[in-house]
Amino acid sequence: MRGEVLGVERRRRWRHEAKLEIVLSVGMGGATLTQVAQRHDVARSQIYGWRRELGKKGLWSPDRGTVFLPVSRGDTAVPEPQEAHSVAVELRSGNGRCLRFDSALEGEALVRLIRAVEAA
Repeated sequence: MRGEVLGVERRRRWRHEAKLEIVLSVGMGGATLTQVAQRHDVARSQIYGWRRELGKKGLWSPDRGTVFLPVSRGDTAVPEPQEAHSVAVELRSGNGRCLRFDSALEGEALVRLIRAVEAA
């Protein structure tokens, strides 16, 4: 039985900065982990491994910052309500802080508020 080499196996070396950039790009602009992995030609499990590795070295933390991801209902045929009702929203952060705000608060103002609370 003869073996045949079909291609050259590649083993890339990644700097910590490059790994961190890839890990942080998950969720930015709505990018999923799968999309980021495909974009950089790495396995999803590799990104999970980098998260663990960078976390152990203190270079990355899952609660490093707030990332807002788009949410869709999946049913675009549902009409928008005629009158928007605001409701009280409670947001609990990973560090144990609790933030209460009105749902009518604009996104940019909410981001500034969350960043101020995280920095305090």
